[in-house]
This record gives sequence, C-alpha cells and structure tokens, in this order.
Amino acid sequence: MPYINEMRLDFTAQPQNEAFARLAVSGFLLPLDPTMEELADIKTAVSEAVTNAIVHGYGGRPGIVRLAAGYAADGTFTVEIIDRGRGIEDVQRAMQPFFTTSADDERSGMGFTVMQSFMDEVDVRSAAGRGTVVRLVKHMRARETDAVPRRA
Repeated sequence: MPYINEMRLDFTAQPQNEAFARLAVSGFLLPLDPTMEELADIKTAVSEAVTNAIVHGYGGRPGIVRLAAGYAADGTFTVEIIDRGRGIEDVQRAMQPFFTTSADDERSGMGFTVMQSFMDEVDVRSAAGRGTVVRLVKHMRARETDAVPRRA
C-alpha cells in the first residue's frame, strides 16, 4: 500500500529523545485528525519501542534510533523503530509478558505487551548483534470528511 505522506527521523539513543519521538509522531499524525485515544495509543506504543531500542538495543552505548512513519489514503498508519544495537536472540520469548533482559533494573518486561494492546499489528524482526526493527500499524477510524490530504 503506497503512502501519501511519510517521514524519517534519526536521533541519538538517549533517554531524553523518547519524548522527542512521541512529539514527532504526534505532529506527523495531525492531518489524519486522530482521536485523543488513537493519538495516546500510538504515542504509548512508540514510546515503548523507542525505550526498548535505547535501553536494550544499545544498553547505554552510543547509537542511532531511526523512526520511519507513513500513512496511506485509507488512514492506515505505520511506524518502524529501527536500531542497529544488540538485537534480540529469541523474539518470541522477548515478546512474552514479564520477560526482560534487565534483571538488575526496574523494568517490567511488558513493553511488547503494551505495544500489542495499543496497536492493530506489531511485527518484530531482529538478529543478534545486528539490531531490531519494530513495525507498528494502526488502522485509524473512518472519517466523515476527507481529512487525509491527497497528492497533487
């Protein structure tokens, strides 16, 4: 499905940039006229994915997180959070509730569960030592008016 609008943003893997990612996605979504609930759901899922990239992907080491997003004419919103950090050895296990690799940290191990509860689709591709791509999809509610801009 081709996007009618898309964006790509790279930022350093620092905890303060999680809020920046949330705001960037919020601004990008405005032409879709999201409900407060849709906006909150997406911001929460993006926050979890970005935090995972920073905390688990890079683990305090320098790195870059890429946020790539787009939406289609039917209102389908897709965002990918990409890191080139440690990667995940066992994605299925990592997606189980309460699983965490930060035993000494106060992490709950609920990041992927939260993403799944707020988004319509969550796809995780990863390779140990090569990084992770988290793809989140939200099908926005039907609009009464044509709020989605069309290409000229």
